[in-house]
Amino acid sequence: MLEYEDPVSFNELVNAIVEFIEVAIHTILYVRQVYPAEIFVRRKKYDTPVFQSRHPALNEYISGAIKAVGDELMYGKVDKVVIVIKDKQEVALERFIISVEYMTGVHGFNKDISYVSAIELSKKQTTQSYFSVEDAVTASSLIQYFRSFMVKLNMIETQISQISTGDDLSFAVVLELKDDEAPSHSDTNEDPPPWIPAVTQHTSAGAEKKAQFHMVRAVNTGVINLSLGVQESADKIKRELEKRSQKKKQAAQERLSAAGAAPIQAPTGEAVPEAVPPLITIEEPHLAPVVPPAAPPPINDEDGSSQNAVTAAPTSVEPPVETH
Repeated sequence: MLEYEDPVSFNELVNAIVEFIEVAIHTILYVRQVYPAEIFVRRKKYDTPVFQSRHPALNEYISGAIKAVGDELMYGKVDKVVIVIKDKQEVALERFIISVEYMTGVHGFNKDISYVSAIELSKKQTTQSYFSVEDAVTASSLIQYFRSFMVKLNMIETQISQISTGDDLSFAVVLELKDDEAPSHSDTNEDPPPWIPAVTQHTSAGAEKKAQFHMVRAVNTGVINLSLGVQESADKIKRELEKRSQKKKQAAQERLSAAGAAPIQAPTGEAVPEAVPPLITIEEPHLAPVVPPAAPPPINDEDGSSQNAVTAAPTSVEPPVETH
C-alpha cells in the first residue's frame, strides 16, 4: 500500500486510476439513478462520501470490466473509458468520458520505479532510483485529486438534467483504444471472448452534432493525465425539450380550466383533451434491470459498429463492457 507522501511508480499510478474508475462507476450509477437507491450503500473514499452497489451480480460485472480496463492501461493502449447510460432500445442518453493521456513511454522501462519532480529529486538523500518527471504526483496529492473528481460527480446534477426514471435505464463500459491498437487478449481462444465490437452510438465518436459536453475535472500527474467530462446525447436533449413543451401545454390547460375557460381548440377545430398524456410513462423502480442485457454479437462496420471499438463480453454476469 502507498504511504501518504510516497512518490508513485507507473504501476502504482495505474492501479490507483483503476480503483478510482471503479469507485466512479458505482457513484455514477447511483447519482444518475440507473438502479434503485436501495441497492447502494454510502461509503467513504478519498475523504469524501461515495456510493457502492451491494448487488452481487452488478458488482461482479463492474469488477470484471475494471480488470480488463486495467490490463489495457498497463499496455498504454487506452484513449478513453466511457460509461454510457442507455435506454431499453440501447440508445445512449449520457456518456461519462474519462480521457487518458500518456506523458511518458510505456514500453522499455522499469514500471516499478517511482516518479518524482526534479525539485523533490534534488532533496532526496538516497541510493534508490527515481525517474525525474515534471508535475509528478505523490500518493497524498493523488488522493486529493481523486477527491475533487468525486465531489464534482456527486454534484453532477448542477451541470446536467436528470434522466427520466421511465426510460428503463442500463449502462455499458466502453473502452476506446488508441489508433491501430487492438485489445491485448483479442487473439485468445477464450470462450466467451473477452471483447466484442462496441456499438458506435455508445462511443464518444458516435456523439451527434447537437450533443452537449460538460467538463467535470482534469488532472495532470506528469505520467498519465486524466480528464472527466459528461456528454448529454442529442436524443436525451430532444426528449427533455419535448417533455418541457408538454408540461407547458398541460400547465396552460390547467390554468384555463381553473378559470372556467373553454378548452383550447386544436387547428382541426377539435377540442384539446383536458388530460394530456405524459410523453414518458413513469414506472415504479424495480431491481430487475440491475443486470443489463447481454452484450450484442460482434457487428461489422456496415451494421453500425465502431471500427476501433470493442466490448468486453460478459461471462457469468450479463452487463456489456465495450471497447473502442
